Amino acid sequence: MGEVFHAHDSVLAREVAIKVLHPGLASERAFIDRFRREARAAANLSHPNIVQVHDWGERDGTSFMVMEYIRGPNLRELLTARGRLMPAQVAEVELQILAALDHAHRRGIVHRDVKPENALLTPEGVVKVADFGLAHALAEARITQAPGTVTGTVQYLAPEQIRGEPADPRTDLYALGVVTYELLTGRPPFNAETAMAVAYKHLSEQVAAPSDWAPDVPEKLDRIVLAATAKDPDDRPLSAADMRADLVAVVGSLPSVPRLSELAAATPARDDGVIVDLSRATTVSIPQVVSPRRGQHRAPARRRRRWPWVVLSVLLVLALAAGGWAAWTYVIPIPPPCPRSSV
Repeated sequence: MGEVFHAHDSVLAREVAIKVLHPGLASERAFIDRFRREARAAANLSHPNIVQVHDWGERDGTSFMVMEYIRGPNLRELLTARGRLMPAQVAEVELQILAALDHAHRRGIVHRDVKPENALLTPEGVVKVADFGLAHALAEARITQAPGTVTGTVQYLAPEQIRGEPADPRTDLYALGVVTYELLTGRPPFNAETAMAVAYKHLSEQVAAPSDWAPDVPEKLDRIVLAATAKDPDDRPLSAADMRADLVAVVGSLPSVPRLSELAAATPARDDGVIVDLSRATTVSIPQVVSPRRGQHRAPARRRRRWPWVVLSVLLVLALAAGGWAAWTYVIPIPPPCPRSSV
C-alpha cells in the first residue's frame, strides 16, 4: 500500500511514522474516500496496544497518514532473528494483541489484516498493532473495480474472506490463530507454490496442532489455536475477550522464559529509513470454483452427523420385528388342529 518513513514532527517535537500511500492508490478516489473515513475511525482508537493515528493529509496528490513511531522490531523481524518463540513468550504477545482487538471490535472496527508485520514490539516489551482499517479501505475500493478479488496477505486470510463474505471480529481471531501457530512453530500452517493453492488449503484443510511441529507446545495452547482457526466462524471463540480469557487460564502453567523486552533488546535494529516491510502483502484473485460456499463446504459434515439416526432407525425396526416374532411365537396361543372327519 505504500512506504513508511521515520520523521520528526517539528510542531510537537516528537518522532512520528508517516505512511505514504502508493501513487496508484492515491489516484483512486474510491479508496481515498474510504481511507479518510477509516483513518478517522482508527484515530479514535486509544489503547496502549494500538499504534496511535495522529493525523491524515494530502499534498501535491500524495496521501499520507501520520502515526505513532515505534522504536523496535515487528513480529516478522523477531521471527527472522529467532526462528520461533517459546510458549510463554507467544502467550505474552497474544494477550496484548487480543487486548487491542477487543478494544477495536467493541468500537465496530475489524482489522482484516492481522499478521506479524502489523504487530510491533517496543523496547519495553509492549506489543502495538498497526494499520487498523487500512485493509478494509483497500478491500472496499478494489471490490468496485475487480469483483472476486480477495485483498489481504494470503497466509492469514480466513475462509470467509476468501469466499468474499463479510468479515467480522471472528475473522481477526482466525488470522491471530494463524499468527500464533507461526510464532510457536516458526512456520505458517499452510505453504504451497502459489497464493491460490494456499487459499484453497485455508478453505479445505484444518490447521494442524502446533505441537505436531514443536513438541514443547502444551495441549492447552494447541486447543486455543485449533479453536481460533476453525473453518466455520461459529466454531471459533465468540470474541477476542473470550479467547483472551482462555489464554489467561493457560499462562500460569507455562514454563518461565525471558520476557519480550529482553527479546526486543536482543533483536538487531532495522534500517531506520523504512519502518515496516510491506513486501509480503499479497492480493489474490480467487475463482468461484475454488471458493465453495459455507453450506457446500459443510455438507459432508452434515451427512456424517446424520448417519447415527439412520442406524438408530434400522435398529428400531429390527427390534419391533423381533418383538412381534416373539409375541407371535411365545405369547399368542396357537389353537390345536381340528380333527379330521371321516366320510
